[in-house]
Amino acid sequence: MELRKDPITQSWVVLGQRESLGEAQQCPLDPEVVDQLPAIVSFPAEGTWQVRVIPHPDPLYKIEGEPGRVAEGMYDKMGATGAHEVVIETRQHDKRMSQFTDEEIERVLSVWGARITDLKKDSRFKYVSIFKNQGGVAGEEFAHAHSQITATIFVPRRLKYELSASHEWYKEKERCIFCDMVRQEEKLGKRIVDVQGEYYALCPYASRVPYEMWVMHRRHNHLFEQPRAGSNRRHLAALLGRALRRLEKVTPAFHLVVHTSPNTRSKKGELAGYWKTLADDYHWHIELMPIVETRSKSYSIKEVYFNAALPEQAAEQLRAIDPNS
Repeated sequence: MELRKDPITQSWVVLGQRESLGEAQQCPLDPEVVDQLPAIVSFPAEGTWQVRVIPHPDPLYKIEGEPGRVAEGMYDKMGATGAHEVVIETRQHDKRMSQFTDEEIERVLSVWGARITDLKKDSRFKYVSIFKNQGGVAGEEFAHAHSQITATIFVPRRLKYELSASHEWYKEKERCIFCDMVRQEEKLGKRIVDVQGEYYALCPYASRVPYEMWVMHRRHNHLFEQPRAGSNRRHLAALLGRALRRLEKVTPAFHLVVHTSPNTRSKKGELAGYWKTLADDYHWHIELMPIVETRSKSYSIKEVYFNAALPEQAAEQLRAIDPNS
């Protein structure tokens, strides 16, 4: 595997062949199989594990070595140094996260946070991504409920856009753009789908796909992995569970991505000296991108999305769904 940079969009692209895992008679994430593999983290640490993190069997990024960035004429490339892990969210093969109890979801959230914290100790890694693909059309790799973690030596383009916009907003207004968004949506109400404590599920104003939802904390915090004092993560777990159950009444396939701040231990490249106000201007959130219809997930010129459902109407329909039925 190697990384190549598009000099126009500034995106890093992973290139190379991945091994075929083949058709296994038994799910590779079932406890009987996983118990024979080295574990990165087991939760709880003692007794029977309920959530386990293992190295990805065919990783995009490998933790050994240095990237060795080199020029190839006008282009840049480097080795695919990083980390790639699989979070096995439950021991039960046929149980989706939407079917988890609030306690079980909170357990997964805790493991996600712990892995972000641990991986950020490595100053080579500029960003740690948590993502979950459910459903074949979403690129789901295993049928067993799981999510994935990647630590990369670059900041993904989408996050760079968010960070830059947040930085500019704060520089001009001395306020967090995400906090402003939550306050406005709270005031209007029409795009709010659900609320639990200080956590909100809402359809963003410029939703890219039908029924897109963001889950956000009303109180400012730039680090998902470090909850604010007094934060009740059980509320977040309960809200996320209801959001997923609502989505599954519309479509079983979705992408879930946790957006948190980059690794400030990294002192090279695009982060060097730039995000001095990071703790003030960025705000973690979880994005849920359902896959409803082919034409709505496509886009034309440089990420200009077409969405056939107004977010206000989508929020109204999602609110009307009983997540417990």
